[in-house]
Amino acid sequence: MNRQQLIQLIKEKKSFLCVGLDTDPERIPVHIQKKYPDDPVFAFNRMIIDATIGAAVAYKPNLAFYEARGSKGWKSLEKTMAYLSEHPEGPVFSIADAKRADIGNTSLQYAGAFFEHLGFDAVTVNPYLGHDAVKPFLSYEGKWAIILALTSNPGSIDFQVLQPQLPTLLEKLGIKTCYWKKLFELVIEESSKWGNLENTMYVVGATHPEMLDSIREIIPEHFLLIPGVGTQGGDLQQIAAKTLTKDAGILVNVSRAVLYASQGEDFAEKAKSVAEHYQQQMQEILTLRNYPA
Repeated sequence: MNRQQLIQLIKEKKSFLCVGLDTDPERIPVHIQKKYPDDPVFAFNRMIIDATIGAAVAYKPNLAFYEARGSKGWKSLEKTMAYLSEHPEGPVFSIADAKRADIGNTSLQYAGAFFEHLGFDAVTVNPYLGHDAVKPFLSYEGKWAIILALTSNPGSIDFQVLQPQLPTLLEKLGIKTCYWKKLFELVIEESSKWGNLENTMYVVGATHPEMLDSIREIIPEHFLLIPGVGTQGGDLQQIAAKTLTKDAGILVNVSRAVLYASQGEDFAEKAKSVAEHYQQQMQEILTLRNYPA
């Protein structure tokens, strides 16, 4: 799915909701496990997709929840992707939350696995190996690399917001310094040169609202994938105010709050209700911003 198609999908659904398919087998309702013992993960995903596709523009399976189950998990993922690609209420934007990167020829194999074999539209990538690890993901027309910039987890502050030590040293010498960029800002600045608006997005956590303004100064038009709303506590109104562009420019991911809205037989109905709640909030936000213009 290219950029214009994604923008059009957001306009049509009046939503920028991404549902994370972080399907934990231990949290699948018991009645689903009993009814579909051969592959309860796919059965659960299928019902979640059916329940939420009216409100969501994107789905993001987290690969860890599938790889942990070996070949069975991979098969569940293949079936989930096939179901998404053939869904009568599609198309939707699909993201492999894989956080991959390696030397160039290895990254090329990763890109082939996700874009060619599984048919994903996008894959999350780690930029810390440098440009040659990311560029293979950018070589596919109509596909996207979603670069980790500022993640939503508590440990993101360990490295991502660090600043070079030079300002401290200069201040000790009595030399006043201007604003010095944080590590994630330097990563965004440099990596934004590797691709373009058509094939590069950034992961930016909703749990860091105070840093969203500076991110939009660096990349005012790039799409952002924003996790951290829902269970992690990010505020939808706040992040939308700081990150929305004339093309919407954001996908807000919600995983556990949708998937596990209920552990009972009404889990799909409850998931639909939560997804529609977010979609309605997003529609109000877009309407207030006169989107589309």
